This record gives sequence, structure tokens and C-alpha cells, in this order.
Amino acid sequence: MPLRFDADYEDPSLSFDPLVDEVFAELKSSFLEMPRGEGFIDYATFERGYQALKRATGDFETVTPATVESAVAEAPISFIVFRTILGFTPPEWAYITTESTDVPVDQGATRSIDRNMRMHPLTPRPLRVLLTDQRIRAMIEAGVKILLEGAKPTIPTLLHRLDKADTKEGIKSVEAAADLGLPYPVVLYERFLGRPFASHRDSVSELVGEVVESAVKDVLTDGKVSFRETKRAERITGFDQAPDFIIPDEFNPVALIEAKLTEDDGTARDKVARVQRLRTLRDEAGHGYDVIACIAGRGFKVRREDMRRLLQATDGKVFTLTTMHLLIDQTRIREYRSR
Repeated sequence: MPLRFDADYEDPSLSFDPLVDEVFAELKSSFLEMPRGEGFIDYATFERGYQALKRATGDFETVTPATVESAVAEAPISFIVFRTILGFTPPEWAYITTESTDVPVDQGATRSIDRNMRMHPLTPRPLRVLLTDQRIRAMIEAGVKILLEGAKPTIPTLLHRLDKADTKEGIKSVEAAADLGLPYPVVLYERFLGRPFASHRDSVSELVGEVVESAVKDVLTDGKVSFRETKRAERITGFDQAPDFIIPDEFNPVALIEAKLTEDDGTARDKVARVQRLRTLRDEAGHGYDVIACIAGRGFKVRREDMRRLLQATDGKVFTLTTMHLLIDQTRIREYRSR
């Protein structure tokens, strides 16, 4: 059993160093792993989209709106492959389309289109006359136009977005990259500029942040514990900032939970301050509910003093992903367990 759950926090001589060390030993960085999410595309699927685009354009010798559209109709993931060749994010492609065609495409629409293509990457999707299909055609038209132009000479202090190894000279560069491949240093340099997994990490950023919340919900649900999960910026009477979870509800709470995963020590410090504020509100009101912190990420592992404050504010009720299974047994939440 972790030491912090049995320590006497009323003892003024309590040594926090071993307790802080204990929590630090459980905390691990999460940047090496991330949720796949529903729209994740593996390489095999992406490569099939690339081959469909390559066939439809005759090894990229005939890149026209019609040939690109035929590839997208055969394998929708080809739309994502084409966007990757351009090097645009969905909102950027929407802006270029609105600027260069007579079909306005807003960011919300292009994000929806992009997601639908990723959700059904290999299901044939012939384009018809729907508004969404008109937008897709316009985006393809705008993309082909800018790709044919290549990287135009610009002011020396500016960098053109197509000034990349595979698009610098427009279609000629694409053909060369497809026929001959790219030298490994070139691939690495492109990766350096774009960060590996950058677009995927952005697309699942909310899922990354919800790892701890999901773990809390799993434990409470498995124990058949009634709980109230608050919404972002929700106003709860009696709290200037609502906690993430209230057990069982705000009308008769026995436990409040603040949950956070962060790799940034500044964000961790903010969360510690929120937990301390909850403890102050509890003490001022004379209530007896538990104040609990459920944390993950290296952000909480930076400042020992912050961890000491967190342990003190929660009377040691600090749970990591390693000790989350003890959440019910080591808090007043056990009073509401029905399994």
C-alpha cells in the first residue's frame, strides 16, 4: 500500500519527501503514446490511396481535377494523400479553395469532409451534385491549380509552402519523387519541418487530455458508483470553479475529484492551485467530503513543492494511473460502491 494513503497529515513533523518520491516514481511521460482515435489511418491504407492516385493520374503525368476526382471516387483516402502532397491542413485548403474558386468552403466543412474521408478510406464514393460534393470538387480544383504552379519565386525572406522536395517545381517534382523516390536525408528533413505524427496528435488532442478522466470513469463505473461529471466551464453552486467529478452529486457530496494529464509544469501548477482552492472552500464551509487529485504526465513531476502542496491539500489522496484501482477503497467513495 502506498505510504501517502496512511500518513497523518495533521502531524506537523510529517516528512513529505518520501511521499513526494512515491508519487514521482509512479508518474510517467505520455508523449511516447497517444490514442489512435477513430480516424487514424495506417500506412497500408494510406499507400492504397497513393496507388489509386498514381494510377488515375498516369504516374502523375496527367494531374487534372478529373483524374484526381476519379481517384477519390475509387478510394476516398486519395483525397488525404493529395492534401498531404500539397502540405496543407484542412482549414488551409479551405482558405485556398475559397480564394481561388467560386465555391466558398469554411473550416468546419473541410474538417468534416476530411474526417469522413478518413472514417471510410476505401469505400468508393462517386461525387454527385450535393453541396459537400461541390466543395470537394472545388478543393480538388484549387489543389491541382496550385500544384501545377509549383513554388513561385518569392521575396527572399519568405518561404513558399510548396518549396518542398516533392512539389518545388510543381508536377515535375511530384513525378520525380514518385519515379525515383526521395533520398533519406530529404525525407528526414521534411519530417523535421513537419514533426512526426503532428497532424494526428492535433486531431486526438482532446482524447490525449481525457486519459485520466476516462480512467476515473472506468473505476467508478466498475464499482457501480453514482457520480456527476461536470461540463467545461459549468457553474455549480458553492464552487467558483466546478471540480471535474462530484460523488454522488453536488447536493450531498462525499468526494470531489480534479483530474488532469499534463506534460507542462505550468499547467500542473494551475491544477494544484485548483485543488487547493477546493480544499479551502471545503474547510471554510465546514464540510467533510474528500478532495481528490487524479493525475498523470511529467508536468506534475517537475516541482517537488507543488507535489507537497497537492498531497497536503488532499490528505494524501493523490492517484496516478498506477494507483487508480485504489481510488474507491482509499477514499469516502467506498461508501457509495454497490459492487
